[in-house]
Amino acid sequence: MEMFGPLGLSFIAGISTTIGCVFIFLKIKRVDEFIAYSLAFSFAVMFLLSIFDLIPSSLRIIINDFGVFFGVILAFLMILLGSTTIRIINDKIPTKNNCNLYRVGVLSMISLMAHNIPEGIAVYVSAYSDIALGISVCIAIMLHNIPEGIAISVPLYYSGIKRWKVVLYTLVSGLSELFGAIMGHIFLRKIATDNLISFVLLFVAGLMLNLSYNDILKEALSYNKFRYVILGIVSGGAMFVIAGLI
Repeated sequence: MEMFGPLGLSFIAGISTTIGCVFIFLKIKRVDEFIAYSLAFSFAVMFLLSIFDLIPSSLRIIINDFGVFFGVILAFLMILLGSTTIRIINDKIPTKNNCNLYRVGVLSMISLMAHNIPEGIAVYVSAYSDIALGISVCIAIMLHNIPEGIAISVPLYYSGIKRWKVVLYTLVSGLSELFGAIMGHIFLRKIATDNLISFVLLFVAGLMLNLSYNDILKEALSYNKFRYVILGIVSGGAMFVIAGLI
Protein backbone atom coordinates (compact mmCIF):
# COMPACT_ATOMS: atom_id res chain seq x y z
CA MET A 1 0.00 0.00 0.00
CA GLU A 2 2.93 2.35 0.61
CA MET A 3 3.45 2.72 -3.13
CA PHE A 4 0.08 4.46 -3.65
CA GLY A 5 1.17 7.69 -1.95
CA PRO A 6 4.17 8.19 -4.27
CA LEU A 7 2.14 7.14 -7.33
CA GLY A 8 -0.65 9.52 -6.31
CA LEU A 9 1.79 12.41 -6.02
CA SER A 10 3.24 11.56 -9.45
CA PHE A 11 -0.28 11.53 -10.90
CA ILE A 12 -1.11 14.93 -9.34
CA ALA A 13 2.15 16.45 -10.58
CA GLY A 14 1.55 15.14 -14.10
CA ILE A 15 -2.15 15.97 -14.36
CA SER A 16 -1.41 19.59 -13.44
CA THR A 17 -0.10 19.94 -17.00
CA THR A 18 -3.72 20.14 -18.18
CA ILE A 19 -4.24 23.33 -16.15
CA GLY A 20 -2.36 25.03 -18.96
CA CYS A 21 -5.32 24.20 -21.20
CA VAL A 22 -7.56 26.66 -19.40
CA PHE A 23 -6.41 29.44 -21.72
CA ILE A 24 -7.85 27.79 -24.81
CA PHE A 25 -11.33 28.04 -23.27
CA LEU A 26 -11.09 31.79 -22.67
CA LYS A 27 -12.22 34.41 -25.17
CA ILE A 28 -9.02 36.13 -26.16
CA LYS A 29 -9.50 39.43 -27.98
CA ARG A 30 -5.87 40.12 -28.86
CA VAL A 31 -4.89 36.70 -30.15
CA ASP A 32 -1.47 37.54 -31.63
CA GLU A 33 -0.37 39.24 -28.43
CA PHE A 34 -1.61 36.31 -26.35
CA ILE A 35 0.20 33.74 -28.50
CA ALA A 36 3.44 35.76 -28.42
CA TYR A 37 3.19 36.11 -24.63
CA SER A 38 2.35 32.42 -24.07
CA LEU A 39 5.18 31.19 -26.27
CA ALA A 40 7.68 33.52 -24.62
CA PHE A 41 6.47 32.40 -21.19
CA SER A 42 6.94 28.75 -22.16
CA PHE A 43 10.34 29.50 -23.67
CA ALA A 44 11.58 31.06 -20.43
CA VAL A 45 10.45 28.15 -18.24
CA MET A 46 11.85 25.44 -20.54
CA PHE A 47 15.13 27.26 -21.18
CA LEU A 48 15.77 28.09 -17.52
CA LEU A 49 14.74 24.60 -16.42
CA SER A 50 17.37 23.14 -18.74
CA ILE A 51 20.17 25.59 -17.92
CA PHE A 52 19.73 25.97 -14.16
CA ASP A 53 18.18 22.65 -13.15
CA LEU A 54 18.60 19.67 -15.48
CA ILE A 55 22.15 20.34 -16.64
CA PRO A 56 23.83 21.42 -13.35
CA SER A 57 22.25 18.69 -11.20
CA SER A 58 23.06 15.98 -13.76
CA LEU A 59 26.54 17.28 -14.47
CA ARG A 60 27.51 17.17 -10.79
CA ILE A 61 26.61 13.49 -10.56
CA ILE A 62 28.44 12.55 -13.77
CA ILE A 63 31.58 14.52 -12.87
CA ASN A 64 31.60 12.86 -9.47
CA ASP A 65 31.85 9.42 -11.13
CA PHE A 66 33.77 10.15 -14.36
CA GLY A 67 35.91 13.14 -13.42
CA VAL A 68 35.74 16.68 -14.78
CA PHE A 69 37.24 16.04 -18.23
CA PHE A 70 35.28 12.95 -19.23
CA GLY A 71 32.21 14.09 -17.30
CA VAL A 72 31.94 17.34 -19.24
CA ILE A 73 32.53 15.57 -22.56
CA LEU A 74 29.88 12.94 -21.84
CA ALA A 75 27.42 15.61 -20.71
CA PHE A 76 28.06 17.66 -23.85
CA LEU A 77 27.55 14.61 -26.07
CA MET A 78 24.21 13.79 -24.41
CA ILE A 79 22.99 17.37 -24.79
CA LEU A 80 24.12 17.36 -28.42
CA LEU A 81 22.34 14.05 -29.01
CA GLY A 82 19.12 15.48 -27.58
CA SER A 83 19.43 18.62 -29.67
CA THR A 84 20.08 16.62 -32.84
CA THR A 85 17.17 14.28 -32.11
CA ILE A 86 14.64 17.12 -31.84
CA ARG A 87 15.95 18.56 -35.12
CA ILE A 88 15.41 15.22 -36.86
CA ILE A 89 11.89 14.95 -35.43
CA ASN A 90 11.22 18.55 -36.44
CA ASP A 91 12.01 17.76 -40.07
CA LYS A 92 9.43 14.93 -40.03
CA ILE A 93 6.55 17.06 -38.72
CA PRO A 94 4.64 18.98 -41.40
CA THR A 95 3.10 22.38 -40.88
CA LYS A 96 -0.69 22.41 -40.61
CA ASN A 97 -2.65 25.01 -42.55
CA ASN A 98 0.68 26.73 -43.29
CA CYS A 99 1.05 27.33 -39.56
CA ASN A 100 4.27 26.66 -37.64
CA LEU A 101 2.32 26.62 -34.38
CA TYR A 102 1.30 23.02 -35.04
CA ARG A 103 4.93 21.95 -35.27
CA VAL A 104 5.80 23.88 -32.11
CA GLY A 105 2.93 22.23 -30.20
CA VAL A 106 3.81 18.70 -31.32
CA LEU A 107 7.50 19.16 -30.59
CA SER A 108 6.65 20.56 -27.17
CA MET A 109 4.51 17.52 -26.44
CA ILE A 110 7.27 15.10 -27.48
CA SER A 111 9.99 16.93 -25.54
CA LEU A 112 7.91 17.29 -22.42
CA MET A 113 6.88 13.64 -22.48
CA ALA A 114 10.58 12.75 -22.60
CA HIS A 115 11.09 15.11 -19.69
CA ASN A 116 8.12 13.93 -17.64
CA ILE A 117 9.08 10.25 -17.57
CA PRO A 118 12.35 10.69 -15.59
CA GLU A 119 10.63 13.46 -13.63
CA GLY A 120 7.94 10.97 -12.62
CA ILE A 121 10.68 8.62 -11.44
CA ALA A 122 12.12 11.48 -9.36
CA VAL A 123 8.76 12.21 -7.71
CA TYR A 124 8.19 8.53 -6.97
CA VAL A 125 11.67 7.93 -5.52
CA SER A 126 11.51 11.12 -3.42
CA ALA A 127 8.07 10.29 -2.02
CA TYR A 128 8.95 6.64 -1.49
CA SER A 129 11.90 7.56 0.72
CA ASP A 130 10.21 10.54 2.45
CA ILE A 131 6.57 11.46 1.81
CA ALA A 132 7.11 15.05 3.03
CA LEU A 133 9.97 15.47 0.55
CA GLY A 134 7.79 13.93 -2.15
CA ILE A 135 5.03 16.48 -1.48
CA SER A 136 7.51 19.36 -1.81
CA VAL A 137 8.90 17.95 -5.06
CA CYS A 138 5.35 17.39 -6.33
CA ILE A 139 4.33 21.03 -5.69
CA ALA A 140 7.46 22.37 -7.38
CA ILE A 141 6.88 20.16 -10.42
CA MET A 142 3.22 21.19 -10.58
CA LEU A 143 4.30 24.83 -10.92
CA HIS A 144 6.66 23.82 -13.74
CA ASN A 145 4.04 21.68 -15.46
CA ILE A 146 1.41 24.40 -15.82
CA PRO A 147 3.48 26.49 -18.27
CA GLU A 148 4.51 23.25 -19.97
CA GLY A 149 0.80 22.65 -20.58
CA ILE A 150 0.59 26.12 -22.09
CA ALA A 151 3.52 25.29 -24.38
CA ILE A 152 1.54 22.36 -25.77
CA SER A 153 -2.05 23.57 -25.74
CA VAL A 154 -1.83 27.16 -26.99
CA PRO A 155 0.19 26.44 -30.18
CA LEU A 156 -1.92 23.39 -31.03
CA TYR A 157 -5.25 25.17 -30.48
CA TYR A 158 -4.33 28.24 -32.50
CA SER A 159 -3.01 26.04 -35.30
CA GLY A 160 -6.57 24.79 -35.78
CA ILE A 161 -6.71 21.65 -33.60
CA LYS A 162 -10.04 21.05 -31.83
CA ARG A 163 -10.19 21.78 -28.12
CA TRP A 164 -10.87 18.19 -27.04
CA LYS A 165 -7.89 16.94 -29.00
CA VAL A 166 -5.67 19.62 -27.50
CA VAL A 167 -6.76 18.63 -23.99
CA LEU A 168 -6.14 14.97 -24.86
CA TYR A 169 -2.62 15.64 -26.18
CA THR A 170 -1.80 17.70 -23.09
CA LEU A 171 -3.23 15.00 -20.83
CA VAL A 172 -1.12 12.32 -22.52
CA SER A 173 1.99 14.43 -21.95
CA GLY A 174 1.10 14.89 -18.29
CA LEU A 175 0.29 11.24 -17.70
CA SER A 176 3.73 10.28 -18.97
CA GLU A 177 4.86 11.43 -15.52
CA LEU A 178 2.70 8.76 -13.90
CA PHE A 179 4.05 6.28 -16.44
CA GLY A 180 7.57 7.16 -15.31
CA ALA A 181 6.59 6.61 -11.69
CA ILE A 182 5.07 3.21 -12.49
CA MET A 183 8.19 2.25 -14.42
CA GLY A 184 10.24 3.36 -11.44
CA HIS A 185 8.20 1.19 -9.11
CA ILE A 186 8.18 -1.93 -11.28
CA PHE A 187 11.56 -1.93 -13.00
CA LEU A 188 13.88 0.90 -12.18
CA ARG A 189 14.19 0.86 -8.40
CA LYS A 190 16.90 -1.79 -8.72
CA ILE A 191 18.59 -0.89 -12.00
CA ALA A 192 18.17 2.89 -12.27
CA THR A 193 21.32 4.59 -11.04
CA ASP A 194 21.85 8.30 -10.53
CA ASN A 195 24.16 8.22 -13.55
CA LEU A 196 21.53 6.67 -15.82
CA ILE A 197 18.88 9.21 -14.83
CA SER A 198 21.42 12.04 -15.22
CA PHE A 199 22.27 10.97 -18.77
CA VAL A 200 18.55 10.84 -19.63
CA LEU A 201 17.98 14.30 -18.16
CA LEU A 202 20.92 15.75 -20.11
CA PHE A 203 19.42 14.27 -23.28
CA VAL A 204 16.11 15.91 -22.38
CA ALA A 205 17.90 19.20 -21.71
CA GLY A 206 19.28 19.07 -25.25
CA LEU A 207 15.76 18.51 -26.59
CA MET A 208 14.32 21.40 -24.61
CA LEU A 209 17.13 23.87 -25.30
CA ASN A 210 16.90 23.37 -29.05
CA LEU A 211 13.12 23.43 -29.04
CA SER A 212 12.81 26.48 -26.80
CA TYR A 213 15.32 28.60 -28.74
CA ASN A 214 14.96 27.46 -32.34
CA ASP A 215 11.19 26.94 -32.40
CA ILE A 216 9.29 28.47 -29.49
CA LEU A 217 11.20 31.74 -29.18
CA LYS A 218 11.51 32.27 -32.93
CA GLU A 219 7.79 31.66 -33.35
CA ALA A 220 7.03 34.13 -30.56
CA LEU A 221 9.23 36.79 -32.19
CA SER A 222 7.58 36.25 -35.58
CA TYR A 223 4.43 38.02 -34.32
CA ASN A 224 6.40 41.27 -33.87
CA LYS A 225 4.87 41.82 -30.44
CA PHE A 226 8.15 42.40 -28.67
CA ARG A 227 6.68 43.98 -25.54
CA TYR A 228 4.57 40.88 -24.96
CA VAL A 229 7.54 38.61 -25.66
CA ILE A 230 9.59 40.42 -23.02
CA LEU A 231 6.67 40.30 -20.59
CA GLY A 232 6.27 36.57 -21.23
CA ILE A 233 9.97 35.90 -20.63
CA VAL A 234 9.95 37.89 -17.38
CA SER A 235 6.78 36.12 -16.19
CA GLY A 236 8.18 32.71 -17.09
CA GLY A 237 11.39 33.50 -15.28
CA ALA A 238 9.44 34.55 -12.19
CA MET A 239 7.43 31.29 -12.29
CA PHE A 240 10.67 29.30 -12.52
CA VAL A 241 12.16 31.11 -9.52
CA ILE A 242 9.00 30.63 -7.44
CA ALA A 243 8.92 26.92 -8.24
CA GLY A 244 12.59 26.62 -7.32
CA LEU A 245 12.05 28.23 -3.92
CA ILE A 246 9.50 25.61 -2.84
